Amino acid sequence: MSGLRTDFINDYDGLADQWWDPRGPLAPLGWIARARAEYIPPAAREQARLLDVGCGGGLFGPHLAGKGYRVVGVDLSAKSLEEALRHGFDDVVRADIAELPFPDESFDVVTAGQCLEHVPDPYGVVAELCRVLRPGGTLVVDTIADTRLARLVSITLAENLPLPGRPARGTHDHRLFVNRERLTRTARSHGVELKLQGLRPSFRDGIGYLARRREEVRMVPVTSTGVLFLGAGTKW
Repeated sequence: MSGLRTDFINDYDGLADQWWDPRGPLAPLGWIARARAEYIPPAAREQARLLDVGCGGGLFGPHLAGKGYRVVGVDLSAKSLEEALRHGFDDVVRADIAELPFPDESFDVVTAGQCLEHVPDPYGVVAELCRVLRPGGTLVVDTIADTRLARLVSITLAENLPLPGRPARGTHDHRLFVNRERLTRTARSHGVELKLQGLRPSFRDGIGYLARRREEVRMVPVTSTGVLFLGAGTKW
């Protein structure tokens, strides 16, 4: 596809000081990180390791406290990785998520939150996630579906309505949104059967957030996976 952006890293370097702003453009990523953490089981062995791919400023870190993992983050944004180290990550590595610099089967849990929709080959990234996951380990990913509804919600509305937590215009390119069938097929071919679950913001929390009565919005599970969805599975 011609004209695809390849410089998303510049966005996140420029926003590195806003990762933890509860009303800033990255705030919804924190809400999703909390929901993702519910799919992470407690560590089943000593020295278990969790890899968070596209970790950004470490929004996932606080939600992993007490689960028993050594948490490793990977991202291209060096400034964001500095934030991750300050928020619960034990190690960080600056690397392209399409070519993870880790041996096969080296992590007990691998996660990728809200990054697959920013890369030209998300299915290649999923293959990498599966490669570095141990047999019996857990894979959790969340991303945006390649549907017209997702384009309306995630770009037309989310990037243009003057609301707190609004992502900057141009944050998303709908041509990079992820095909659910191809995603699950790719994971299955690499040993992981993903079960998909839709997510949406709590309406009640959203109203409270807009009214400045609360600083976080819970993500609730829904049947439809046509906009934002999460996939979780175990490697056989």
